[in-house]
Amino acid sequence: MTFLSPQDDRRIASDDAAPNFDLAERYAEREADRFDLHATHLNEMWVRVLKTIGYDVGFVRGSGQYLFDRKGARYLDLLSGWGVFAIGRNHPSLRAALMSVLSADLPNLVQLDVSVPAALLAERLLAYAPWLDKTFFANSGAEAVEAAIKFARAATGRDGLVHCGHSFHGLTCGALSLNGDAIFKKGFGSLLPNVREIPFDDLPALEAALRGRDVAAFFVEPIQGKGVNMPKDDYLAEAAALCRKYGTLLVADEIQTGLGRTGKFFAIEHYRVEPDMVLVAKALSGGHVPVGAVLTRKWIFDKVFDRMDRAVVHGSTFGKNDLAMAAGLATLEVIAAERLVENSAAKGERLLAAFRAMAERYELVHDVRGKGLMIGVEFGEPRSLKLKAAWNLLETVNSGLFCQLISIPLFEQHKVLTQVAGHGNHTIKLLPPLTLDDFDCDWVERSFDKVIADAHDAPGAVWSLGKTLAGHALKAKLG
Repeated sequence: MTFLSPQDDRRIASDDAAPNFDLAERYAEREADRFDLHATHLNEMWVRVLKTIGYDVGFVRGSGQYLFDRKGARYLDLLSGWGVFAIGRNHPSLRAALMSVLSADLPNLVQLDVSVPAALLAERLLAYAPWLDKTFFANSGAEAVEAAIKFARAATGRDGLVHCGHSFHGLTCGALSLNGDAIFKKGFGSLLPNVREIPFDDLPALEAALRGRDVAAFFVEPIQGKGVNMPKDDYLAEAAALCRKYGTLLVADEIQTGLGRTGKFFAIEHYRVEPDMVLVAKALSGGHVPVGAVLTRKWIFDKVFDRMDRAVVHGSTFGKNDLAMAAGLATLEVIAAERLVENSAAKGERLLAAFRAMAERYELVHDVRGKGLMIGVEFGEPRSLKLKAAWNLLETVNSGLFCQLISIPLFEQHKVLTQVAGHGNHTIKLLPPLTLDDFDCDWVERSFDKVIADAHDAPGAVWSLGKTLAGHALKAKLG
């Protein structure tokens, strides 16, 4: 029997290879058709949304905290792909890590073997949660939630699950069962049974839900993404005590808040809590290769994988793939080397102070809240009669529509990309890359101040936009 050397393998592969596929070339060829292509082959409704609100500029490049459209204009990204690009877009260290994997001919996903990159990433992650012992890797935050549901039920022998109103834990069926926004559930039929929703930051409601001792786990975001809702200082610690009292596992969903977003590596550090499971994803990917993880206690893990014939009772085919593990390792290296957790804390403190000063000057700004670079600016009904009449007109047509009067001018006039913090929500959320610098903070403060000031000029250009949006919303309601 003749064995081929690695050099022979590469020569044969080179000889037999198909012509090189150049995505950048294809991108350039078809970029102008992007919206038609999506409307035809993907989500036409999303294309309609983008065109209606003027976001169809066609982004063609991203670097760090900046995006560039097809005309070369630069935008400050305060959305970061819903928190994915914590280290910024196309970080050179991440790119180098991925290239090193692709050039190394590693034996990826053998399955009947174990993964060295997965073990290294698990080791690094658990160092940030030293009370936990084991890691399970998945492909996304929603998959991590699904795994945590199964682990909690297996470990406790209970079916019940508890989550909070306004929560968001993903859109797969199990995760969707824990979703606090009805719009995501409508039309999808029956979800998981034995799931209870309680108000966020309400300890008596939590104790009432747990008292029957039939709840496997309480799933909670330390800071809720939909609305940037903050708990009282003692809520999570007291919730952990209640969970221990009634034999329920505490699961902290850090998929959005983790990896430095709130000025600590985990948001739970602000509240001195050690949950039974911590879920991470989003930022861990570096923005290139999806990855999610469940960090958990050994006894929970051992209840799931309790015999050799159950060694693969739960898994994810691509969960420990080498590219995802390399992306996670490189992301953690960048966060540490560039002191991004510390930068998040410092820049967040600056921006929160600036927004709180705006709240004192502008009656439309009702609240400012957040930690680190997870910030919510909430707008509300004004006191003055002229503004109140305009506000009520928009609210009658579509609750939460006012925030578009802030986010659209920010985008069109100031090249700042933001998001509304949830359906029917009055809060603009900032979730920028953790690489934000003082120049960017100046940009944010100047832009928000101008747009909010303009919104107090009624009738004016901002409220003319409001009438246009209200017309679109009314037309959509009428079909």
